[in-house]
Amino acid sequence: MAPHKRMMLKADVNRIYDDEYYSEQKIKQEKFFVRPYRQRKMKKTKWFSIGMGIDLPFCIIILILLTIGTIMMFSASYAFSYYTNDGDSYFYLTRQLMFIVLGIVGMGVMSFFNYNKLHRIAPIVLAISYLALLIVLVLPGTNGVKRWIPLGIFNIQPSEIAKFAIILFFAHWASKYYNKMQFARYSVLPGVVVFGTTALLLFLEPHYSGIVILALLTVLMLYIGGMQTKYLFAGFAIMVGLVLVLAMTGGLSYAMSRMDGWGQALVYTDEDMWQTTWQTRNSLYAIGSGGLWGLGLGQSRQKYLYLPEPQNDFIFAIVVEELGLIGGIMILLIFALLVWRGITLSLRAKDKFGKLLGIGLTSQIGIQVVLNILVITDWLPNTGISLPFFSYGGSSLIMLLAQMGIVLSISRTANIERQ
Repeated sequence: MAPHKRMMLKADVNRIYDDEYYSEQKIKQEKFFVRPYRQRKMKKTKWFSIGMGIDLPFCIIILILLTIGTIMMFSASYAFSYYTNDGDSYFYLTRQLMFIVLGIVGMGVMSFFNYNKLHRIAPIVLAISYLALLIVLVLPGTNGVKRWIPLGIFNIQPSEIAKFAIILFFAHWASKYYNKMQFARYSVLPGVVVFGTTALLLFLEPHYSGIVILALLTVLMLYIGGMQTKYLFAGFAIMVGLVLVLAMTGGLSYAMSRMDGWGQALVYTDEDMWQTTWQTRNSLYAIGSGGLWGLGLGQSRQKYLYLPEPQNDFIFAIVVEELGLIGGIMILLIFALLVWRGITLSLRAKDKFGKLLGIGLTSQIGIQVVLNILVITDWLPNTGISLPFFSYGGSSLIMLLAQMGIVLSISRTANIERQ
């Protein structure tokens, strides 16, 4: 071989060796600097990283609200329970604790469940909600309404299933047809059909507060799903017209009866109005007597048979009476923190379905809290809207915790690290 060729071959070999050497040095540096940093980062944010686990702050907020809610439910209910359950002051507490255990188990199971599986069965869940709403109509009612399916241990309220079904279905629909949601036939038409049929079944119970909540959830899901704003105004005008027609034809007789005395709880006119506004008036008494700092935990006066069934929809009035305005505001801030955290998690979900589903489930809590506060302060008519995590109830609490488990499942795959 010619000398100059041997020199060129040697140079090429040396260059290959140099490249391999520098490649090895680069790999060593990457192992030494980059990988330990990543390992430290993953270890530090184990509960907050992609695929590493549930979102711990969101879970802690849920448990805080659940703990405070249970304590306040017992404080509000023990006098009423003693009077109505043969001296058993712990009747509602023991049952609520049973519901909490079942709900936490459900939340844990759903937090490990792949929420994308719900994408496929959304129409089935909606059909189940229709079936439950039909079943309740053929069962005997209570006080002129048909809202519960008795199961012995506790009663199932189909409207709670309907709330979840509406959120799930429209999250499924909007994520599937997201690029077409600006057209009425892909947004307005399914909204009218699904909400209209569900509202009709609730109308027959009757359960008007459930219709209001479902209407707000439907509008929310369609709007964040891509529906144009102009359709909101058209839908609102149609809804107002329908309500006026039903009111003039007597179709809203039950609702009109619940509106008697609305805004007149502190107006002393006649004996009938005094009895009609009894619950709302005592709710305002409780809120007013609590003052800034409250009477103290367990020291409420209105729960001693003045405020009917204080463990249910009007429990927040007892909360403010015992913990004061400061305590009530702190609890509302915790609710706001829960909604904010849930929406933040949802916005960082890996897919459109997870975003829409998480926002809908979290927003349901915010909607119910706002409506409940407006009712107990007489800004809205006295209707049955429970306060999440506080009001006594089996199906509502179990469903609520299971839905929060779905949000935690979304958080497992959401990018929630601050970049």
